[in-house]
Amino acid sequence: MESILLSINPEYVERIFAGSKKYEFRKRLANKTVGKILMYSTAPIMKVVGEIQVIETISASPTALWECTKKFAGISRDKYRKYFKGCKVAYAYRLGQVIRYDSPKELSEFNISMPPQSFIYLSVEQVDDEESNKIL
Repeated sequence: MESILLSINPEYVERIFAGSKKYEFRKRLANKTVGKILMYSTAPIMKVVGEIQVIETISASPTALWECTKKFAGISRDKYRKYFKGCKVAYAYRLGQVIRYDSPKELSEFNISMPPQSFIYLSVEQVDDEESNKIL
């Protein structure tokens, strides 16, 4: 299974940490099976703040996906609909265990110079380097 780095708005990062957002919605998924997401919190934080286990990926029509995820979507229906407007298929990563890093990390610590527009695959070495920096 692969690990990816995702750019996520700080508002949603906090909802993931709080447990009120258990799905990360995307217009497309990685081609490879993802087992772990590292969260890059966008401006004003601009750091890698933690990681999430991926339980499964879900694909469905936007309406059907909303119906099965709305309890823990962590976003309003209006924002959800705007995000998927015009899409025939909507995707979500179902989130499992969440770990907040003790010290948020700079992208440069992962040998990455720019935040991902969608996502970036991470090597085993990039992810393993973070194992000692977690709060359990």
